[in-house]
Amino acid sequence: MKNKKIVVIGFVGTQLDSGKGSARWEKWRPSVALTQHEDVVIDRFELLCNRGYEGLVRQVIEDMGAVSPETQVVSHTLALDDPWDFEQVYSALFDFARDYPFDPEREEYWVHITTGTHVVQICMFLMTEANYFPGRLLQTSPPRRHAPGAPGSFALIDLDLSKYDQIAQRFSHEQQEGVAFLKSGIATRNPRFNAMIDEIERVAIKSRAPMLLMGPTGAGKSFLARRLYELKKARRQLDGRFVEINCATLHGDGAASTLFGHVKGAFTGAASERAGLLRSAGKGLLFLDEIGELGLDEQAMLLKAIEEKRFLPVGADHEVHSDFQLIAGTNRDLAREVARGRFRDDLFARINLWTYELPGLGERREDIEPNIDYLLRAFGAEHGQMVRFNKEARDRYMRFAMSAQARWSGNFRDLSASMTRMATLAEAGRITGEIVDAEALRLARLWQPAIAGPADGLQAGDGDAVDLDALLGEAVAAQLDRFDALQLQAVIRVCRASKSLSEAGRSLFAVSRQAKRQPNDADRLKKYLARFGLAWDALQS
Repeated sequence: MKNKKIVVIGFVGTQLDSGKGSARWEKWRPSVALTQHEDVVIDRFELLCNRGYEGLVRQVIEDMGAVSPETQVVSHTLALDDPWDFEQVYSALFDFARDYPFDPEREEYWVHITTGTHVVQICMFLMTEANYFPGRLLQTSPPRRHAPGAPGSFALIDLDLSKYDQIAQRFSHEQQEGVAFLKSGIATRNPRFNAMIDEIERVAIKSRAPMLLMGPTGAGKSFLARRLYELKKARRQLDGRFVEINCATLHGDGAASTLFGHVKGAFTGAASERAGLLRSAGKGLLFLDEIGELGLDEQAMLLKAIEEKRFLPVGADHEVHSDFQLIAGTNRDLAREVARGRFRDDLFARINLWTYELPGLGERREDIEPNIDYLLRAFGAEHGQMVRFNKEARDRYMRFAMSAQARWSGNFRDLSASMTRMATLAEAGRITGEIVDAEALRLARLWQPAIAGPADGLQAGDGDAVDLDALLGEAVAAQLDRFDALQLQAVIRVCRASKSLSEAGRSLFAVSRQAKRQPNDADRLKKYLARFGLAWDALQS
């Protein structure tokens, strides 16, 4: 491939590049010196200047032509009245970059930052960092020992930090710390959850766009939102507060007032002005949990506040401003809510840029054990006493926690409450088998509406009823032992609550799969159902 042309973009130095008569060749002039290096040929020099220095530019171009006739020099006079005014300089450089015909396939760009005011140099750096100038920074230095005509030295700085091993390692380490922070140091074992947290960490640091966290109640949406706020606060990306509200608690006229505030006298009882949560979250993070519960009017007001950072408090004639970052949470399928007319499609489109579905505890049972350790450490730190299982009790609890009997319908809230109860009852900081057995019974009663029902245990309530007569036929169902019937009904309930055959298999075989090098949960479940003449698709109807 043919070598690329080298193009330098730089300001003429009104002091460093100046000089009169033959004496000018006795001093080191950065722009001219660049064209004096014998080992590099500058194909083109884009020489920038502000008004009033046209004479100096002509002199520099003439001298460049004398020492490097093969270098084409193109001058550009920028509309700069004050080269120390940051806004003027950045705007002028932005306009230049926007109109310049960059051709990175054929040309290599060096952005000279030795000349110009400090403001010019800073803006040149920022434009290059943001890739408006698609090149590398160029810094020049005079010779260590003065010699007439000596070009000095130059250094190229590539702002692609991934090319610098030590810097890349520092960034990688910082990202790992951020991911661990979001997981509270819990060594989660679920690949899907780990991959999701990795991406959330990268997005949180690079983007201020709204984020939507989906998942069942108790899956940890509120906890993750607060950790994201704390991470961004630690990285100095937010200055304001963390403000949280469950939209299911907002009703009627009070909903708009709570979110957007009101002026004094806006309605009966409005004896004083109220700022509202959106203003309270200014320069911080607003977490709207269960956003699907908001009314359509509040949704329209929220959309304007997200897009324009402005909104009208209730009863006000003038808009107020609040620059907040939004994280929304929901346990609803908002796309379905849009189709039903219960959620605005424009608001959904606005908050659906970064959407993550947090799996419930039943979908990541391999994370139960590390979360148990985390919860017991947290209990010990709060109460000043470390609490542990004895080995038999831990094994017994894990067998129960990983079994199909453990529904974890409340997700991590159920697990946290379970640990708190057992730790509170533990004598001398030891959780015994008796405490575990009592807790298992307590959880079974808690989940009974979902896994049992009438006294005979053959039905699971109206919502989870499994009619084996209808599925298998009365003659076949009548031939089943009670044990097989109860087991089959439990399996079918798990299948109906799962999104896929693999997910149901992971839940049902959560313990035994750990001993297999390559577990095929879907195949095991498929074969089990086939024993009764059942197929996955038939159970979903």
